[in-house]
Amino acid sequence: MSRLSDLTRQAQLQSLLQRLEVSEHHPVNWSLLDRALTHPSLATKDNYEQLEFVGDAVVRLAVAEFLYQHYPQSAVGEFAAIRSVLVSDRILAQIADHYGLEAYLLIGNSAANDQAGRESRLAEAMEALLGALYLSTHSLELVLPWLSRDLDQLARKVLLDPARQNYKAALQEWTQGRYKVLPEYRVQELDRTPDSPQRFTAEVWLGEQSLGQGQGRSIKAAEQAAAQAAFLALQAQNLA
Repeated sequence: MSRLSDLTRQAQLQSLLQRLEVSEHHPVNWSLLDRALTHPSLATKDNYEQLEFVGDAVVRLAVAEFLYQHYPQSAVGEFAAIRSVLVSDRILAQIADHYGLEAYLLIGNSAANDQAGRESRLAEAMEALLGALYLSTHSLELVLPWLSRDLDQLARKVLLDPARQNYKAALQEWTQGRYKVLPEYRVQELDRTPDSPQRFTAEVWLGEQSLGQGQGRSIKAAEQAAAQAAFLALQAQNLA
């Protein structure tokens, strides 16, 4: 028997659409919506895994269109850096929490008790939800109107705090997209003082070419600084 024959499940899904301010009279594919909110621990086949795959592309498209419309003066490299933050599991889980998505997710007891995996579950379910809504109309008609509100607030925060811009992920995306390779980071410890802002220095390479250098208190911070320097250099050359 289909889960949609359960009146309680129908009411749940209708309640979620109300939270998203999506009218139930819109051409929503209810079967896909139900599947998008069904964890693999509950159903081995009729679950959200395939829709999550679609939703991964949908969220990237939605964020790209949002940035193009609202920040037309930004460079492509900045688009990529901001998008890498907005499509991260951390941010998608935050958006899922905002809409109380967990309350609508059908999940097995073993997975539900796994608190360590909660962020990933919510991010996956959010991607699956976006996939289901996109496939309902084969457009962003049911996605952008409500998602843009969240993206607007989050993008403002990222722009006000450059440290939140994940240039390392954006640079990786650029090198993979253009050259099908990953950038290489070469790190050295120059100062053993724990709080020294120049404790580590990193240089990012693409093949035999050095793209940029950076310093930081940690290896991660130094690599992020090197990636940012590389992006600024690429933007100056109109390459990113």
